[in-house]
Parts: sequence; structure tokens; C-alpha cells
Amino acid sequence: MIAPPPRWVRRVVLAPLVVLLAVLLVPTSIMLALIVGAALTWLLPGRLRVLRLLWMLSFYVIWDAAALVVLFALWVASGFGLAMHRPWVQRAHVAVARAAMAVLFWQVRWTLRLRIEIEVDAGARLPDVPVLVLSRHAGPGDSFILVDVLLGRARRAPAIVLKDTLQWDPAIDVLLSRLPAAFVTPLARRRPGQPGAAETITRISADLGPDGALVLFPEGGNVTPRRRAKRIEVLRARGKDALADRAERMPHVMVPHAGGFLSALDAVAPDAAVLVVAHTGLDRLVTVKDIWRELPMDKTIVLGGTLTRVGDLPADVEGRELWLFEQWERVDTWITARSAGLDAPARPAAPHE
Repeated sequence: MIAPPPRWVRRVVLAPLVVLLAVLLVPTSIMLALIVGAALTWLLPGRLRVLRLLWMLSFYVIWDAAALVVLFALWVASGFGLAMHRPWVQRAHVAVARAAMAVLFWQVRWTLRLRIEIEVDAGARLPDVPVLVLSRHAGPGDSFILVDVLLGRARRAPAIVLKDTLQWDPAIDVLLSRLPAAFVTPLARRRPGQPGAAETITRISADLGPDGALVLFPEGGNVTPRRRAKRIEVLRARGKDALADRAERMPHVMVPHAGGFLSALDAVAPDAAVLVVAHTGLDRLVTVKDIWRELPMDKTIVLGGTLTRVGDLPADVEGRELWLFEQWERVDTWITARSAGLDAPARPAAPHE
């Protein structure tokens, strides 16, 4: 994907353009959805797909612009950015993120008929310590769903490390630049001295408070047959045939990269916890064609998780890498049970439990 433009272009040109587009869309979006959408839906039949898509795109632009206006007001209230790192300003930005995600998913549930369920043990809750959240990566928007759950239901302040291409979205760019989050430039485009993912994760992990949650996706991208096969080939090339054989028996997930996880463990507070998240419901949505075929999604996204104290993890690097691999085996087992229509446990169960 094309690299984002410089910061001043994103702030002075791109963000105002989104707000202007939203102003134009407010009086015309309903007309656009009803007239143009209806006409196209007649030409391209299929459960009002065009109508839903046009409405969702229009809503997202307006949502993005509204967030930018609120963020600009917060910038002014913080003394034009001078008090941006004060606790009350940070809390205000977390509140804005929580409200914005709630509004976005209210519309997603209504337009795309998407339901989100969380399977947890009765009475379970995240402890008041920093949490490292490790999630599988499959399907569009799973990172948005996870962040919404952390903000809304878990009442956490999530931190996330993202690819810099997401800075094309002005609201995400502005909001996350003011929170304990970071955009990482891929190695091929990284300037000398510019921090990479490991350094960024270390910095954010060290600053996590008791209500913080660092979100990591160890697979590094959505699961595809080609990527999955390549990860297994890498294991065999390194002489890890036993792990490669186990990975071949995990059809739903890819071998996780441990680098970011290990960096976070080295920096996070010793009383922290690790939450491994499994989810299912978006697995078949890989390409644009898949998404179009499934509209409206009319799906139930189910999330399940297991919590482990950092102090209970192996102390050595090799042991921690193996622990992470075993967690992904648990995730795969949980997904298999869900896909087969079985009653999966509230948390992903180990293959041999």
C-alpha cells in the first residue's frame, strides 16, 4: 500500500478534506442511499448490497469527520496541544475513542447485521494490572472489534502498534498519535534511525498503566493458505520439523511471530498478565469478493480468551516462544470446535486437555 504523506499534509490537507466531504454528505447521504443505491441494487440484485455499502461508506466518512472535530476541540482545550500529555487530557481522548467506537459498531450492527458475543468464565474479569492482548488476525475489522470490546466492556485503555499506512485515515491518525499507540514504517521504507516494531513495543509496554492493554497480532496479517504454508516452510528450514508437523495440524491459524511478544514481556511490569484471544465469524472474508458475497454479513462474531500471569510464563526465550506456539494450538482447537457447531469452552482449551 502507498506510504502516507507527511504529517503536515495529513493535518492541513487530508483532515480538512474529510470534514468538507462529510459536510457535503450530510444533506445528500440519504438521497444517495435511497436513489442511487436503489437503482444500482436493481441492476445488481443481492440483499441490497449496494445500498448497504453506500450507506456504510457515507456513515464512515461522517463518523471520521465528527471525530476530527471533537479532537480539534480537545487540542484547543489542551492549550493548543501544550497540555496534551496531562492525565485529564489523556482520559478525555480515551473517552472519545470509547464513544466513537460505540457509535461505529452501533451502525455496523444495524447495517451489516453483525452480532458480537464474548465467551468468558462466569464472574471472570481482567485484573487491575497491565495486560498484553495477543489476538489472531483473520477477517476485516477484527482489530476494530477487539479495540471496541477492550474500550467498552473491559473499560481498558488499549494501546496498539499499527502499520503506518493506516495514517491515511485522518481520525485514526490524529487520535492514536495522542494515545500510547504508534505507527510503524515497514523496513523497506524505514529511514535510518527510525524505530521499528520491537523498539516501539518496548517503549509502549514499559509505560502501560494498570488499566492499559497492549494489543498485538503475532501472526502479522490475515491468515491465507500461502502465508500459512510459508510459515511452515520456515520452520522446516530451521530444522524444527516437529513444530512444523504440529503447525500443519492447525488449519485455522498461522505460526505466530514471537518477536513483538518477547519485547513486550521484557518491558512490561512483572505483575502484568497475558490475554490470548480467539475469535471466529470473519474467517471466510479474505478478499473483496468474499466481503461482497457475504453482504449483509448477518454473522455472529464470537470471542473467547484465556488469561495467564506473566510470572507464570517460562523465564527463558525458547520456553516463551514454545508457550506462544502452544497458545495458538489452543486457539485453533477452539475455532475447530466453534466451526463444527460444538459447545466450545469459554476459553480456548489446550489440545490435550
